[in-house]
Amino acid sequence: MTETPPLLVDIDGTLTDESRAVDPRVFPVLREWPEPVVIATGKAMPFPIGLCEFLGIERTVVAENGGVVFVEATDELQLRGDHEAALAVGEAYRDLGHELGFGVVDLANRWRETELVVSLDQPLAPLKRLADEYGLVVLDTGFAYHVTDPSVDKGTGLEAVCDELGLAPGGFLAVGDSENDAEAFDVAGEAVAVANADATATARADRVTDAAYADGFLEAVAPYRPA
Repeated sequence: MTETPPLLVDIDGTLTDESRAVDPRVFPVLREWPEPVVIATGKAMPFPIGLCEFLGIERTVVAENGGVVFVEATDELQLRGDHEAALAVGEAYRDLGHELGFGVVDLANRWRETELVVSLDQPLAPLKRLADEYGLVVLDTGFAYHVTDPSVDKGTGLEAVCDELGLAPGGFLAVGDSENDAEAFDVAGEAVAVANADATATARADRVTDAAYADGFLEAVAPYRPA
């Protein structure tokens, strides 16, 4: 068996099935992984923190595509990105007659601290135009449009985690499925895209699994687990 590296892993589309339900087969893998595990996601911080909490693993997360980083071992929380600009984009978008698309309560944005998300059923072109006016970019993760600061991403998030833990990003195995995983793929030592990954993630990966979604994750980590 190959020596086990630290692991960075996405949630939606990587630890889940196509309906975004986390596959319970990944639980023992993450719980028993002998090296640090970083949960890296486009979701707001409560979601990956909750996943770690219920898995019983250390709460080390990169949320909001690198805008939020928390490392439990050092009790360090970092917020990076222009949240005010993202909120301004959302306000201008609504002024044009569009909606964010997540209902009145809007759990998708309720706890966000650095970016804004818009439902995929809303028009993209005006959102991109407004984001550009405010110096931001729009990422399509396959689950939402993320209006985010171009200076942060999952790669910078991984580097921030490594600075806290005294690790090297190049020692990590990174597994994901979307364009928002690409920068983490660039700095990790080994990058694996699951079979359902988009073209950007696939192009930046070192290998692509035959299986999709959580089956792909299990395939990606198989070389590092006992037979």
